[in-house]
Amino acid sequence: MSEPKRLFFAIEPPAKIQRQIVRWRAANFPAEAGRPVAAANLHLTLAFLGEVSAEKQQALSAMAGRIRQPGFTLNLDDAGQWLRSRVVWLGTRQPPRGLLQLANLLRAQAARSGCYQSPQPFHPHLTLLRNTSHAVAIPAPGFSWSFPVTEFVLYESVFHQGRTRYTPLTRWPLSD
Repeated sequence: MSEPKRLFFAIEPPAKIQRQIVRWRAANFPAEAGRPVAAANLHLTLAFLGEVSAEKQQALSAMAGRIRQPGFTLNLDDAGQWLRSRVVWLGTRQPPRGLLQLANLLRAQAARSGCYQSPQPFHPHLTLLRNTSHAVAIPAPGFSWSFPVTEFVLYESVFHQGRTRYTPLTRWPLSD
């Protein structure tokens, strides 16, 4: 029997946008502000699944494959900090309806499959910094990255040699 995997559904920004965000973060947050998330790990979680068996992964993947929803444009134009979670995030002031629908579908399917879903409302964001020890200054509005979302991804989170890596396992297209 295979070991359970730590999984989540997410949206992956294009590599070019990831690099732009990393440069912006470096220019706007001092090194001591927190631990930066690696560019390749920048993502917007739609539904966290937790530790999942191979059987449950197969069932969740089959359900995800049945989703028929048009793509949408995501505009990252908001930032903030959650002191309790000790993270600085980048998000969207007005989440597109398609994003909210996709997250709600995936979260509902995950809950029906026995994956715990937080009762907190969905707050679409990319984590920029972890382990912030104090409040940091958030850049003034005026920054913005937009990109078309044409797919969503099932990721595995693996902690190895002191680092967390997010590996894409399966990708599903959103319709035109």
